[in-house]
Amino acid sequence: MHYMENHFDLRVDPSKLVPGARSVITLLLNYFPAGEQPAGAPRVARYAYGEDYHEVIRHKLKELLHLIRENIGEVEGRGFVDSAPVLERSWAVRSGLGWVGKNGNLLHRQAGSFFFIATLIVDLELDYDAPTDAILENKVVDGSKCISYFTIELKEQLIPDTMKDKFDNWMFGCDTCQDVCPWNRFSSATNEIAFSPLPAILNFTTSDWEELTEDRFSEIFRHSAIKRTRYAGLRRNLRFLGPPTT
Repeated sequence: MHYMENHFDLRVDPSKLVPGARSVITLLLNYFPAGEQPAGAPRVARYAYGEDYHEVIRHKLKELLHLIRENIGEVEGRGFVDSAPVLERSWAVRSGLGWVGKNGNLLHRQAGSFFFIATLIVDLELDYDAPTDAILENKVVDGSKCISYFTIELKEQLIPDTMKDKFDNWMFGCDTCQDVCPWNRFSSATNEIAFSPLPAILNFTTSDWEELTEDRFSEIFRHSAIKRTRYAGLRRNLRFLGPPTT
């Protein structure tokens, strides 16, 4: 994903995103669901079970900035959640929230990795947390080879045949790196109502996904991250996974 290389200067210098920036506040929000999809159904990454996290977290960041202003005074700031060239994971490590594991994910000792990372950059000087002593170097993942790339980011009509039989039934995104991570034995269900799984996620069989119309797709997933792949992309992914098994 070459776009990740763009705007490197913005990624390493927060003041280019927020003039006068003095502090980076990094926050984590658990999204691990209480329920799981039925066995055999095309698999959806857990972060997309509920409402689109961009909308949920953006609202929370605005509330946090408002709270800071109420208690401190005029503070300039801006929140980010996958919406600008911000090194969320690196800032989280420097904030002492965890370390980067072999799968490239931020790992938290008490919570594993099923959480979103958000950033609030402000022109307010704060007392800063120290980084952890468990920072691991050279944990790099080639995103262009991930299942998530092919099922979400790839906008071409066809998925390369070389990837056939390598998706392990993942239709949207992928959680394999997190599922096999031993630190996720500490994961617990989120209490964020907005991330409660959509009924379709927990109930749809392969046949239900196959029979889904474009109108129903738009209706069911209008507030879901699944809309990113669009209806045509979802159909493409289903065809790539093969015929229905249930």
